[in-house]
Amino acid sequence: MVEGQNDVKALRELSIEGRVISAKSSGKSFLDVLAEIERRKIREVILLLDFDRRGVEWTKRLKEHLEKTRIKPNTNFWTKLYGLVGRDLKDIEGLPAYTETLKNKTRD
Repeated sequence: MVEGQNDVKALRELSIEGRVISAKSSGKSFLDVLAEIERRKIREVILLLDFDRRGVEWTKRLKEHLEKTRIKPNTNFWTKLYGLVGRDLKDIEGLPAYTETLKNKTRD
């Protein structure tokens, strides 16, 4: 799960496949997103929201609500990415450009 459509596009640019739910697209509320996950009978959700204050808050809230509905919230990728890029990158949509910058730096 990501925040918006630009985040979905960024993951696709990085060749990440699979179903990606956008938490804030199409005017969905927080409860609408949770209801959609439950309706699809999803057992585990990878939370990959932005690293800004709002993203951190949404990650925490989604994690708590998913746990209450017995859906496993996976924050491993988010935690590792945040630890690596937390100060350099504030959102998921910036990941492709960030990784390209790192590749260019390692070539020099």
